[in-house]
Formats: sequence, structure tokens, C-alpha cells
Amino acid sequence: MIKVENLRKTYQMGEIEVRALDGVSLSIEKGEYVAIIGASGSGKSTLMHILGLLDVPDSGTFEIAGTDVTKYDENELASFRNRVMGFVFQQFNLLKRTSALENVGLPLIYARNGKKADLADKMLDLVGLGDRKSHHTNELSGGQQQRVAIARALVNSPSLIFADEPTGNLDSKSAKEIMEVMSELHASGLTIILVTHDANVANHAQRIIEIRDGKILSDAPNPTAPAVPDVENREEEQAGRKGFSLRAIREGLVLVKQSIRSLTANKVRTALSALGIMIGVAAVIATVAVGNGAKAAVEDQMSRLGSNLLMLMPQRRSRGGVRQASGSSSRLSAADVKAIREEVEHVVRISPTVDGNAQLKVGNLNWSCRVQGVDPDYETMRSYEPQVGRFITDEDLNSRARVAVIGVTPARELFGGENPVGKQMKINRQTFTVVGVLPEKGSSGFRDYDDTAFVPTTTAMRRLFGKQYLDRVEIQIDEAENMDRAQTSIMALMGQRHRTGSAENPFDIRNLAEIQDAVSSTSRVMSVLLSSIASIALVVGGIGIMNIMLVSVTERTREIGLRKALGARGVDVLMQFLIEALIISFFGGCLGIALGAGAGYLVERFAGMQVMFTRESIYMAFGFSAIIGIVFGIWPARKAALLNPIDALRYE
Repeated sequence: MIKVENLRKTYQMGEIEVRALDGVSLSIEKGEYVAIIGASGSGKSTLMHILGLLDVPDSGTFEIAGTDVTKYDENELASFRNRVMGFVFQQFNLLKRTSALENVGLPLIYARNGKKADLADKMLDLVGLGDRKSHHTNELSGGQQQRVAIARALVNSPSLIFADEPTGNLDSKSAKEIMEVMSELHASGLTIILVTHDANVANHAQRIIEIRDGKILSDAPNPTAPAVPDVENREEEQAGRKGFSLRAIREGLVLVKQSIRSLTANKVRTALSALGIMIGVAAVIATVAVGNGAKAAVEDQMSRLGSNLLMLMPQRRSRGGVRQASGSSSRLSAADVKAIREEVEHVVRISPTVDGNAQLKVGNLNWSCRVQGVDPDYETMRSYEPQVGRFITDEDLNSRARVAVIGVTPARELFGGENPVGKQMKINRQTFTVVGVLPEKGSSGFRDYDDTAFVPTTTAMRRLFGKQYLDRVEIQIDEAENMDRAQTSIMALMGQRHRTGSAENPFDIRNLAEIQDAVSSTSRVMSVLLSSIASIALVVGGIGIMNIMLVSVTERTREIGLRKALGARGVDVLMQFLIEALIISFFGGCLGIALGAGAGYLVERFAGMQVMFTRESIYMAFGFSAIIGIVFGIWPARKAALLNPIDALRYE
């Protein structure tokens, strides 16, 4: 079954070379029970590790069943160990915080041959632990733990059992029981290679090989051992293979289950890992929601200004280093409004405007607010269709009527819950009739858009404020693409009408669309800035995952070695650690979404800021957390996958 010739293995201990094996040659037949004995440091364990494909020799030939296994790659060696070999270790090497049944079923995870998980139950029954299946390893005695290890070695029906000092950590009674189990396994046709320094243990074997200083000192049959039973060739069990996709799904689910078990076994460490991702996701969601809310608030404020609007006003001039008031050197008149309406293309509506602060009075109630004189076009331009009553008409304008359209704030303060339409009030001691109540517009910053009143332009100029000229002219253009052309035409017209000898045009014109774009652009920049800051928190959380996973790899080095000894490939170990990182990111992301939503709610509730959550921001934060888990989990996972089985098993 096994044939090796001239095996050599040298370890470098600082500047000293230690020859663990020095030209070892031997062969082992199928069904033999062989004991390899020798003092500590003689090379017996190194020989067993090489025979068990846990380590590789520096030179020599090594065949199992006529196959040169030195030519196998890592995945082929892992598969061969899983199918053909079973391992019983001196330290038991059982997974902590897991049941006996789960420990025995560990090799089945990597079998990929369709074997059923109920084999683990049968193996525990076989070694006499049928009543201890659900007990964790810390609830079992040393002898029971070694029985669990033997059941694990048998679960994949191997043809070769390696036992490394199987009684080294047991009392005499437990040691005797374990050796009886080994004899029964040999009697059932298994090939057993046992490594020990105890001559009494070796006497159970059919053949004893003594090794010293890396060389075979003697190789002889044991005359006191029972006769070797007749052994038929053991055919490797091959259960029906499932389809690739179904098998892949099953293996993936098993890896997920293993990952969850590993994470729940260290709850505090897992929680700390998820904390960084949770904070990062919450920060992204909350900041994006606040940014979107601010953007929506700005857009709402801008929508109150109307669309495709230009605002024409006299230019402010400096004289003697003193900034003069608007209109001190140039003035707007009704004739300018008429000229713009008739001579400039693409103008659809126009409204001259004058404004000032005034005192409103109803009975013994007083209220100070801003009063604006406007034309009828202002209603459509600024979306000020009254919710009750009507707006200013051309008839009001021509007759300088004392009529007013008031906002909801003065309506509430002066008329309470009554309908003010048709009722009278005084504005700067002049009696006006309320003809309409404006729709509610809300407020922004220090300005309340509802704290206003509108009167006809002619009434405001002649009766309220005594103005002969307009404060500004608001102009609505038909299409956004015509704004620049209309703006140029208006400025040219005003330059012709008010030329004062200076080359500089005495008027300013503001494009409210440009202002809106600038504010929206600023809002977008702030959203990106806030999101970037929040993303940094996510990256920091990812670094936390990487650190915790690196600690986990270090702590679980022996576990990794055990899994590889039982048939796990490098990709299996890699996937398990990646899945663990993804699970941490997933739960951290879920908690982060909840925390971000709560933070946004608190900001909206107590800070008075508008908050707007979007699916895109949630998907982005959640997807980013998954990417963080993969990216920062790759290095620790790859480090675990590259560990040599025997080096990992020896790790302290």
C-alpha cells in the first residue's frame, strides 16, 4: 500500500541543520498494523506526517497504491487525505465550542462525494458515544475526546489510519480502551500506522519499526501480536454524485454554516468587527439623507421663485468710495416695462415690482410685514394663485385700487380663524380690502415667505410708498434655452434707453436659473463631501475587519491545520474566512441601516432639518459594506489558505 525509498527531510534551526529523516526506506502492505517507535526527536512524527501527506520530503520517492504522490498538487493531496486517510492526534485537535457530532462530521464537509451527514451519528455509535453526540468537547473526558477523534477519522471510510501518540494524554484506563478500539479497527481490515514512544502501546501492532536519528534502526514483526486477519481489497465507497450546481450550493451552505458557528463562538470579537461597518454604513445613510433633504429644501425654495425668470434692477454705483443705493444713478419706469414687453422676443410675462415694510392693522391687532406692489402677471410667474379669493387684476392696477392679497401669516395674526376675504384692514393707516389669501409657501432661514402682502403696483407707488420709480422688473421667458438671448436683448435695450455717457450699462440683470444651478451645484458638492467623509468611516470599519480577521487567523491556526489535514483545500479555507468577513459586513450593514435611519429621524425631529432617505443611498452603503468585507477579508483569508498543514498543526 505504501512504498518509500530514501526519504530525506532537513529542518533549519537557525544556523544548525537538523536531519529529521536521513535516507528512510520502507514498505507497508494493505491491512498491516505498524507501530513506529523511537525517542523524542528521532524523526518518527516527521515520518508519519510525510506518510500522511501533511508534509513533503526534501528528496526521495513516495508511492501509495502504486501512485507517485510527490507529483500531486495541493488540491489533489487534500482530496487524497480526505478519501484515503484518517488521522488520530495526540492532542485530539477537536474544535472548541462545538459538539461531538459536529466534530465527527467535519471531514464530510470536504468529501464532495455525496456522503450523508448521518454517517457521523453511526461513527459515534460505533465508538460507544451515541449518548454524547450533542455534548461539547469541554464536556467530555480525555478518553471520550479521543474516541470522538477516532470517529472523525473513520467517518469517510478511509483505508489507512494514522495515529500519532493516541494515548499520550490519557490515563491508563482510557489508553487501554483506545488501544482496544484500534485493534478492532485493524481486525475490520483497516491499515493502521501508529507512532508512539511507549513499548506497551507498540506491542498491539503486528509490526514494529524503530527509528533513531532519522534512520530506521530495526523493522521486524511483533511475535506477541495476534495474527493478521485476512483482508480483502477495500473498495472506496462512491456514493452517487449530485449535479455540480446542486453540490456547489450544498457545499456553499455548509461553509456558511461553519462560518456562522465560528463567529458565534467569539461573539464579542464579532460584535467589535461589525461595529466599524455599522458606524460607517449609518454615517453614509444619514449624511446622504441629510444632504438630499437639504437639496430638496433648496429646490423647493427655488421653485417658489418660478421658472425661467430674469430680474432687472438698477445697478449699484460707488461714488467717492461710498457704495450708493440701488437706483441712485439709474431708474426703472413703467415705460421701460412697456418697451421690454413689446420689443424683446421670448418674453411671456412681466411684472414691475416695488416693495417696503408696512404696518397692518385690524381693530386693535397690529402686524408688521413686507408689502409688495406687483402686476397681475406675478400670480402665474411665482405660482401665487390664492387658496381663497382672487389675485390682483388689471382693473385694480388701472384704478389704483386699495385691495390686498395677504399671506397665511398676517391672515392668522390679524383675522384668527376667520375668512379674511372681503374684510378690511389698514396698511400704513390706509384702508384696504382683502381680496385673497396666498397659498402657504413655508420659510427658509430667517425669511417667512408667508409673511407678506401684495397690492397693485400703482397703488403701492402712489398711495403707500410715494415712489415714482420701480425697484425691479421681473421677466419670465418662454424656454430655458432662450434665457441668454433674451438677457442680452434686455440689457441692450436698457443700455439704449438709459445711456448716461458711460460705457457701463447702468442696470444689472440676474438669471434666477443660474442662481438655482449654483445653489444645486453647491448642494451636490456638500452631499459628495459628506458622503466621502462617511465613506472614510466605512474604510476604517473595513480595516477593523481585517485586523480582527488577522487575529482570528492567528488564533485558529491549529484549526486551519486540522481542516487541511481532514481534506480542506486552500480555496475552502479562503472561502470560509471570506464568508466570515461578508457575514460581519452583512450584519454590520443591517445594523448600520437601522442606526442611520434612527439618526436621520433624530436630526429631522430635533434639528428641524429636512431628511430624505433614498433606496440608492441604502443600496450604495450596503453594497459598499459588502465590498469592504471582501477587500479587507482577502488578505487574512489568503494568509490562512496558504498555511502548510503540518506547520499549522504545530503552531502554539
